[in-house]
Amino acid sequence: MTRPVTLFTGQWADLPFEEVCRLASEWGYDGLEIACWGDHFEVDKALADDSYIERKKETLAKYNLGVWTISNHLVGQAVCDHPIDERHKGILPARIWGDGEPEGVRRRAAEEIKNTARAAAALGVTTVVGFTGSSIWHTLAMFPPVPPSMIAAGYADFADRWHPILDVFDEVGVRFAHEVHPSEIAYDYHTTVRTLEAIGHRPAFGLNWDPSHMVWQDLDPANFILDFADRIYHVDCKDARVATRDGRRGRLSSHLAWADPRRGWDFVSTGRGDVPWEACFRALNHIGYDGPISIEWEDAGMDRLHGAPESLAYIRSLNAITPPAAAFDAAFSSE
Repeated sequence: MTRPVTLFTGQWADLPFEEVCRLASEWGYDGLEIACWGDHFEVDKALADDSYIERKKETLAKYNLGVWTISNHLVGQAVCDHPIDERHKGILPARIWGDGEPEGVRRRAAEEIKNTARAAAALGVTTVVGFTGSSIWHTLAMFPPVPPSMIAAGYADFADRWHPILDVFDEVGVRFAHEVHPSEIAYDYHTTVRTLEAIGHRPAFGLNWDPSHMVWQDLDPANFILDFADRIYHVDCKDARVATRDGRRGRLSSHLAWADPRRGWDFVSTGRGDVPWEACFRALNHIGYDGPISIEWEDAGMDRLHGAPESLAYIRSLNAITPPAAAFDAAFSSE
């Protein structure tokens, strides 16, 4: 199954867009999953300046790169989050943060995600990857005791805020792929089920499959693909490694920084962690996923200029060696 392998630019937003294009092209990537921060893709400029998108397309063409997806995780985080605080100020554009009044931030973030769909359509892509935020993530420890009504209200809040956003996605023919991730409304198996129920299983809302956030939670990322087959709208290949249990390194990682050896888990270069990649690619083949395979490279303990091309070679090998079941059946069918 031929699927383009792309590089997610979120971890490269400190570099100019053209420099990331040059690097990705030299390494052999087919295209980019473009982040909506840094100078990589600015939603407001894309809608205000008729030439902005054409210039992006020209830069991509200059380096023989395609684009199938744009991603707006940072703004999406603020749509539902509670509390809204200095963490958000650090990741949001100043025009979205404004005066920092929480509900104003949420409403401006929601409008920006609507505009992201419009900008994606103008660019010619049909999938936006991102986060939703959550008004109930802070209740995760379930203490002080959390009444069921409070959790239900969190899912209702998500639906109330995202239905109008998804109306715009439907209008412009773009889908939203939510990344299942801690701190979001859907962060594991059962919360994903409840999230899809809350949104009424709208076709405009699907999932970005990223296994790095599953392995340290003891979720099976391959079975996740099979269970949510009709909702896998995009794939991010990011890896994580769970530390050897020594009685001190816990799953929640003790507020320790990335790459601190005392952490209970950490992100590592794709192919160097605990994700069962071959099983996952076989699952993707089984469900007939034919979209882009995007490498989200993140490893605070490795030089990214070494890790990104190494990861590309690893993922290309998986993309090539596991054919879809239909091809296998055809090869052995009687004439």
